[in-house]
Amino acid sequence: MASPPDTPGSFSAFHECERIFAQWGYPFQDYSESFRQSLDTVCRCSRFFLGVVKRDAHVIPLLASLFEGHTSERNPSADLQQRVAEVADRNGLMRVLRQWRNREMAIIAWQDICGLLDIDSVLTRISETAESAIRTALDWLFDDACRRWGVPRRKDGSAQSLVVLGMGKLGGYELNFSSDIDLVFAYVEDGEFPGRNGATYAEFYTRLAQSLVHVLDAVTEDGFVFRVDVRLRPFGESGPLVVSFDSCERYYQAQARDWERYAMVKVRAVGGDAGDGREFERFFHPFVYRRYLDYRVFGELRSLKARIMAELRRKDRGDNIKLGAGGIREIEFIGQAFQLIRGGRNVELQDRRILVVLERLGRLRLLEHGTASFLCAAYRFLRKVENRLQQYEDKQTHELPVSEERRGLLAFSMGFESWEGFLHRLDEVRRRVHEIFTEVIAEPPQPARGEPLLDGGEAELSQALAGFDGAAEAMTGVLVKFRASAPVRRLGAGARAELQRVIGKLLAELAAFRVSDPVGVLGRILELFESIAGRGVYFSLLAENPSALSQLVRLAAASPWIVRLIAGAPILLDELLDPRTLYSPLTRESLGREADILFSSLAPDDDEQLMLRLRQFKAAHQLRIAAADIMNVIPVMVVSDYLTDLAEVVIERVLRLAWKFAAARHGIPPVEAETSVDFPGFGIIAYGKLGGIELGYGSDLDLVFLYDGVASDAVTDGPRPISAAEFYARVVQRMVSLLTADMPGGALYEVDLRLRPSGSSGLLVSKADAYENYQLHQAWTWERQALVRARFVAGDPKVGVRFDAIRRNVLCRERDSRQVRLDVRTMREKMREHLADRRPGVFDLKQGIGGIADIEFIVQFGVLISAAKHCEITRWTDTVRLLDSLRAINFLELGQADRLRCAYCDYRGRVHRLALQEMPALAASSEFPEHRTAVEAVWKQIIEAPVF
Repeated sequence: MASPPDTPGSFSAFHECERIFAQWGYPFQDYSESFRQSLDTVCRCSRFFLGVVKRDAHVIPLLASLFEGHTSERNPSADLQQRVAEVADRNGLMRVLRQWRNREMAIIAWQDICGLLDIDSVLTRISETAESAIRTALDWLFDDACRRWGVPRRKDGSAQSLVVLGMGKLGGYELNFSSDIDLVFAYVEDGEFPGRNGATYAEFYTRLAQSLVHVLDAVTEDGFVFRVDVRLRPFGESGPLVVSFDSCERYYQAQARDWERYAMVKVRAVGGDAGDGREFERFFHPFVYRRYLDYRVFGELRSLKARIMAELRRKDRGDNIKLGAGGIREIEFIGQAFQLIRGGRNVELQDRRILVVLERLGRLRLLEHGTASFLCAAYRFLRKVENRLQQYEDKQTHELPVSEERRGLLAFSMGFESWEGFLHRLDEVRRRVHEIFTEVIAEPPQPARGEPLLDGGEAELSQALAGFDGAAEAMTGVLVKFRASAPVRRLGAGARAELQRVIGKLLAELAAFRVSDPVGVLGRILELFESIAGRGVYFSLLAENPSALSQLVRLAAASPWIVRLIAGAPILLDELLDPRTLYSPLTRESLGREADILFSSLAPDDDEQLMLRLRQFKAAHQLRIAAADIMNVIPVMVVSDYLTDLAEVVIERVLRLAWKFAAARHGIPPVEAETSVDFPGFGIIAYGKLGGIELGYGSDLDLVFLYDGVASDAVTDGPRPISAAEFYARVVQRMVSLLTADMPGGALYEVDLRLRPSGSSGLLVSKADAYENYQLHQAWTWERQALVRARFVAGDPKVGVRFDAIRRNVLCRERDSRQVRLDVRTMREKMREHLADRRPGVFDLKQGIGGIADIEFIVQFGVLISAAKHCEITRWTDTVRLLDSLRAINFLELGQADRLRCAYCDYRGRVHRLALQEMPALAASSEFPEHRTAVEAVWKQIIEAPVF
């Protein structure tokens, strides 16, 4: 070991040892020089050790015996059991556990710092210490609970104890010195105690688990045993503390979150019935290790990496040896990534211990042997540093010290002559670990095949692209620009090799697919690759799944919008793996079920993660709809139906989050009976394209909010009561914020609230009575036109019924047709003047003469002047069915209705396709001549006629 640093604190350690020996009656000079030196060294490096030696007279003879080599005579676990057997009450149990724990941890610190145990053995000994404490405490508490409340029994009559599952480092025998322990509590068979007022086993085991956590975690005058973390249980902090086997099975089969696979890699029974523990371990096995190479885990890896990188960006994480760049977490991630991708097929990787996994990765050549060996050595080095940091004061820290004295002691305890020498070595280790971490994010690199597309000169590229005839030169320029980009230049060797393979296959696909614009398609896809270059797993996915790359080429050739959608959410590449689902959008019911599963799989209080996943959910289903649209799998009307259904499902889930947020703070307003349990008294009304079931790919949401069945000044029933009107306004504000927040993947939707009564100057939420009064007596004609397309989409169904009644009452009023015609014509002329593209040779599909807006205005005019005698036509809100309704009452002739419907569908189909091309809704003036003539003729006959 290096020479000890010469500091005032260090100088006093030797004399302190002499004083402690004298205190306990042990002549300091009677012990060997080497033993005394070991004590001096450890006392310098660990105030915790020094404190234990001061308090416990039995530690010194134990250390001396161990120093002499008498290790086989010790059995710490048996010693603890013997001491606990003499305990009379829970206070005694807690005292014995803490004193035993402190003694054992002091011995481990002494053995570690003096080099008597290697780091592997140290981690194992700490884990065994924790497990012994858990088992012994649980056994005592279980017996005590049985005496108090009875014995829970299985169906065969045998006693059934609680099962304690160790997660994380405890499960992998890798606990650091001052680690907390991650525990999950479970039991196999449920039941009730006879004759005890129906008390359930769940209640018994919950009390037992609470007692165990308290006994281990509580801080007393003797300290603590181990800090306990129970947040890894199903549903996290919001879930029950103890779960039965059946509920556990349901959760992990249907609702478990992505990251829980990582947590379960190391799961191990550490207390309770051994047989039951093994049953739980067997259950988790297929959840963690998939039968085949699990390409869908790539998305999970991306999410986990994003979380790690977010930690690295935190201001104070630079010197964190666990979470910082090149730290312990990155090594663990490398090993677990291979385990989750390949562990189902390579059973050798199904091990809880990260060092074993890394060594086997090298042996299996999934990692270079030298890389695997380096990672093992780096892991041992970093775990040793971690222990030294925590042994100083028995505190859970991973930050490097800032004081000169502490830095000198850390370097000394690690065997370095100086802090500078230690830091140089640490930086080298972390730099190399981080390099490997950034490279080995995907499956191991395979030899690049084909032309040197990423490394060759322009002449070689031109030769490789010779088959593209006149496009070869332009494609060469695109590739040269791509490979010179910063993201591509930063690629590690593994990701670069995978990209090489992908580009070779991409060019083959472009040639085979015979795209009309190979330069443009190549450019789009390479822009996508550039945006995902930091997540090399997707190159592996595309390289090893030719069908996925083929689908990408087809979609990119048809739509730059789809490529941009994928670039914003690369996890969508998973959707390309199965064409059966890619071209099969889900129905409203199926969307709802999938959204429910999504929400139930996430922590209910993690709004940020819920919103991120909801954005991915929306993007994935937009991709399916667009893919089916492009390939003509679904007609244009169904495209809007699917987009509308998707928006409604998203709105309902966002409403749930916003409502929960407001209700948690303020409670809910008092409402009348027979209102919805979920959103009493509150309703969301969709206007515009959403209301008309005619949503497009880039449409915003026109929304109006109502409440009914409660007085505006009624007060909520929560801890911070507010008026009902204010409560509903806060729900709306939260909804709009969640929908429009700029997060990874962008906003969910843009929201327009200007169609509410009095527009932008009006209240965010209207009472139903006030809304009805406004619509009847104050609304402009254009507002009643908008009401034609309005419908209830979410909230309390009773509010929906009230809105439908208001809408019918307003629309079915008798009106002066001449005044309505004048108002409609005037408004349409203003819109053409301000919104239409009037350039020569251009036809504005939406605002041009004979376009979509003309058809919609004709329909709205027809409803406003006809509904008084034919109120049944107000049943629908979409233009196509309203055209049919107006034909049915003879407002339109059969030929007129058919021509308008045909024009409307064709126009909307073109608008959808242009949106997918990221182009404005414009056509050449020479296009759609028959449609435009027909629409203009009906407009002149109905809207511009002098009388009706």
